[in-house]
Amino acid sequence: MLGEKYTLDIRPTFIEELDRAVAYIEQQLRNPIAADKLIADVYSAIDNMLDHPLVTAPRYRPPDVQQPYYAIQVGNYTVYYIVHDHVMEVRWFRYSRSVRGLSANPVYDTSNPYGQ
Repeated sequence: MLGEKYTLDIRPTFIEELDRAVAYIEQQLRNPIAADKLIADVYSAIDNMLDHPLVTAPRYRPPDVQQPYYAIQVGNYTVYYIVHDHVMEVRWFRYSRSVRGLSANPVYDTSNPYGQ
């Protein structure tokens, strides 16, 4: 494990979920600074974990998937990834205030209630 190089693969599902959370923070909470900080913190945490993605114990393993899921905690959010063939594959971004496996993810309503 020491000295091994891992490549990063970020799945579209992760990007969509992160975008929904960021849009919610920007539009509903009206806090673009916090939204930008969340993006920076998430990508920084992923980058830091890329050097040693197997250092933590697996967090979750669905019955239909061979590889276990690992987690990175970023504030109130969790980034889930798997590792296979020297690839760290980032798959999900979840709100984790009340973590119950991978199902604890709210649906962010990004519609504008004021019609603007």
